Amino acid sequence: MKRYGILDRIQSIADLRDLSYENLNELCASLREFIVDHVSQTGGHLASNLGIVELAVALEREFDSRKDRIVYDVGHQCYVHKILTGRKEAFTHLRQYGGISGFLRPQESETDACISGHASNSVSVALGMAHARTIRGQKYHVIAVIGDGALTGGMAYEALNSAGGSGEPLIVVLNDNNMSIDKNVGALSRHLAKLRISPRYMRTKNRVKQAFRVLPGGKALTRTISCVNSAVKSVMLPSSLFEDMGFAYLGPVDGHDIKAVCELLQLAKSMKKPVLIHVMTKKGKGCQYAEEHPDAFHGVSQFDPLTGQTAKKSSASFSSVFGETLCELARKDGRICAVTAAMPTGTGLSQFSEQFPNRFFDVGIAEEHAVAMTAGMAKQGLKPVCAIYSTFLQRGYDQLIHDIAIDGTIHAVFAIDRAGIVGADGATHNGVFDIAYLQSIPGFKILCPSNFAELRTMMTQAIYHSNCAVAIRYPRGGQGPFEEDTAEHWAVCVRGQQHACQITIITYGILINEAFRAAELLEAQGIYTQIWKINEISEEHRLLSPEMIAQLCDKILVLEDVVHNGCFGHNVIEAVDGQKEVRCCNTGNRFLPHGNVAKVYADCGIDGAHVAAQIQQWLNSK
Repeated sequence: MKRYGILDRIQSIADLRDLSYENLNELCASLREFIVDHVSQTGGHLASNLGIVELAVALEREFDSRKDRIVYDVGHQCYVHKILTGRKEAFTHLRQYGGISGFLRPQESETDACISGHASNSVSVALGMAHARTIRGQKYHVIAVIGDGALTGGMAYEALNSAGGSGEPLIVVLNDNNMSIDKNVGALSRHLAKLRISPRYMRTKNRVKQAFRVLPGGKALTRTISCVNSAVKSVMLPSSLFEDMGFAYLGPVDGHDIKAVCELLQLAKSMKKPVLIHVMTKKGKGCQYAEEHPDAFHGVSQFDPLTGQTAKKSSASFSSVFGETLCELARKDGRICAVTAAMPTGTGLSQFSEQFPNRFFDVGIAEEHAVAMTAGMAKQGLKPVCAIYSTFLQRGYDQLIHDIAIDGTIHAVFAIDRAGIVGADGATHNGVFDIAYLQSIPGFKILCPSNFAELRTMMTQAIYHSNCAVAIRYPRGGQGPFEEDTAEHWAVCVRGQQHACQITIITYGILINEAFRAAELLEAQGIYTQIWKINEISEEHRLLSPEMIAQLCDKILVLEDVVHNGCFGHNVIEAVDGQKEVRCCNTGNRFLPHGNVAKVYADCGIDGAHVAAQIQQWLNSK
């Protein structure tokens, strides 16, 4: 068993307080080695966790996460926190089924302040905790750790504005791992920052103010000096925005100088008001390949810890096929634009951004803005395609209704990536709600490709053969064995005839492969299965037609990778109106565990083997 030096001697958070700063630096090196070793085996978020090591250690040392509330924005950078709060041995099963989550999860430990998986919400949650502390007369510290990327989300500014004006003792740590400061200005700002963050400076500043106040005209002089000081700071330091919101701004500070970070946190604790600490860090710190390619090593699968090389996999995925097809269409049509919310690589739009930079718009972590901007583009004659993960499009629900659907004439296309179960990222990232929330909006059409060929065809249908808002939902990863292009039909029978079968499976999207697997297993038991594939869910085709119903078996199982509430199965039940027996097979009304997709499918009972077993039990029951 590999040893990790000083890290192996840390048994509790209390042990951190007994370490010298030299020892803390040794601990940070051990933590980086531990993270690289384990993430290389399990996959996970690498660069962000390597970049925050010193800051995370400092937070655990200066605060007690068992009672103090440390809220990590997004939560994907919480590995050091988890290692130091009793979950070090559990990292062999990080993000695996039955193992620990890669995000904050209060069910695992009282030290995880809250659920976290989406960006820009940390300050809001932290402020709520601070208000609760004050109202209940309790004593603990509240800290929000937010990255510069999350500050592209408007919710963060809503919260900062509210928090700064509240006067609540609250510490916001801005983990800035991307913004750069000009060398000349940077040197001066660091020099001034050292003065401003020094306890000695703060004490001297207060004494000078008190001395001036007792002098004749001292108050006016103090105000004048403060005005001059503020003017100089507004030019020299990137602090005015936060100070205008009501925060005491401290920094910037080198986030990899653990002594400086600890001293700054100590100072912030003593100030008893809203404080923002600006910490400069480097993603991938201490690991050369992660430092050089932080985007590539943001979220990773298994890799060689020495070289960073990953196992070669097929590059074809629904995301890449979407991106390639959109480029092909855009070459022929100058009206086609692409919009995304901080996910150009994840949604397959990197190639589009390079080929059509004037028609590509990455708005940052601002899904609401992305949807509303898409509406404006469409209203003025463009053909915008807005690509957002299913779980993040939830944040734009109001805009889908207000800015897109109510108008009734807006033709915009939404490419919904990561629809269905995504696996290791777990409950905060599964796209199991899109059918429910999109079906609830009048005028929306939902297309459900099962393979790459259908995705290509449906993209053309959505852009050129529709006059309403269209969503195309597709999963993460590649296609399965079913490769037939049936997109010309809104619904099609792809296996078996009614008179020769005992049961019908109705499904859509990637689950067509599980339906075929179930049918093969059932056929081995002498049970013959009909399979119908749904390609479009819309007002026009919300309910099955009488003609289609007549072609179905008397027993129907509707197989879906979405929650039960609002599922398509309810449409089938309504359509058959008691003429046939219908059962819904979906993820249920719950939040799913993390783990690889196959394990989560089995947990839900929507994989081929479990579907076959359910059908066999159903047919054999009285």
